[in-house]
Amino acid sequence: MTFDRIAVLGGGAWGTALANVTARAGRKVTLWEFDAGNAEHLASKRESRFLPGVRIEDGIAVTRDLAEASRADAILLVVPAQAIRSVCQTLGAAVAPGTPVIACAKGIEHGTRKFMTEIIAECAPKVTPAILSGPSFAADVARGLPTAVTLAAADETIAAGLVQALASRTFRPYQSSDVRGVEVGGASKNVLAIACGIVTGRGLGASAQAALTTRGFAELVRFGRAYGAKTETMMGLSGLGDLILTCGSPQSRNFSFGMNLGKGLTPKDIHGKTGLAEGAFTAPVLLEMARDKAVDMPIAAAVAAMLSGQMSVDEAIESLLARPLRTEE
Repeated sequence: MTFDRIAVLGGGAWGTALANVTARAGRKVTLWEFDAGNAEHLASKRESRFLPGVRIEDGIAVTRDLAEASRADAILLVVPAQAIRSVCQTLGAAVAPGTPVIACAKGIEHGTRKFMTEIIAECAPKVTPAILSGPSFAADVARGLPTAVTLAAADETIAAGLVQALASRTFRPYQSSDVRGVEVGGASKNVLAIACGIVTGRGLGASAQAALTTRGFAELVRFGRAYGAKTETMMGLSGLGDLILTCGSPQSRNFSFGMNLGKGLTPKDIHGKTGLAEGAFTAPVLLEMARDKAVDMPIAAAVAAMLSGQMSVDEAIESLLARPLRTEE
């Protein structure tokens, strides 16, 4: 199964990066962007406003026509998690049955508590949902720096074909059929990255950051198991790998968001300063879903409490340090 024509929906930093890497893999790429100003900038300057200095590949066609972009062998859906439903509702009527639609956002939808592939399946029931996730900064991928990710689809033949279509010398997708495991890792690690950013912003030291990352991973695994994820998936690129990346670098919007919280800024102040931090939207939903399955996630709960104003940063830190001693798991 081959996929030669690839559409990338979303002209932000990650969408531009994936368009570049897909073009370098030898595919014919169409990049769709909703915002007229950004689409014009992409087409005329051959550069994204969100990745200044990174030129988009010459062969990439830029369009604002979703129907035109949808005439592809496969579609990379690279819009924020909370916007996936609105794009999919329009996309559903335009795309050919069976076309793989690969979610590239990491989150859980508010209200419905649905993962990204569940939204795709609901809004465009004739397509084949898939998910791409893993330790990857848009700037690194766009510049052609070595990166490995996981691409999962329930149909292993389709997953294998997509991996072959996107792979290049510096971009290495690993195939999986554990769609839920890949989605759990991407959504959960964003919340935990906020917590690690808070530790750094508060100046609590590298030892505390390492402890929080490790205990956060234990929470991710407990949550994943409760929702049907495979342990080996969570131990891989889309779980542990992505957690390590985003819990240790200000290049991560979620980590940067947490750093600013740790320094005393409010969530409202930070949203305008650092751009979209998916973890801030995911935290309350993740906690609700954890409670539904009786999954203990104290770090995620502390992040959600801070974001809602129920706890200050210092109160949240104190609540975690005051937890009863227990055996490690």
